[in-house]
Amino acid sequence: MTISVRFLPDDITVDAKVGEPLLEVAERAGVFIPTGCLMGSCHACTVELGNGDVIRACISSILPGRTEMTINLYSDPTW
Repeated sequence: MTISVRFLPDDITVDAKVGEPLLEVAERAGVFIPTGCLMGSCHACTVELGNGDVIRACISSILPGRTEMTINLYSDPTW
């Protein structure tokens, strides 16, 4: 199953497969999501879903049960 993933604020959309790692989807779209530990504990890769849920991109994948997904990228000058 393919899901349309939209990255904001740049409004870049790319198709992704259920279960595909979110960082790989972002890379393929040319979207930079900073990473640190790659285990979710440093919070460098924190993003917000369109519904307001906050996730760590490094440990997240494309979830089933939806046709589209919106990712709001944070801007943290530390990373």
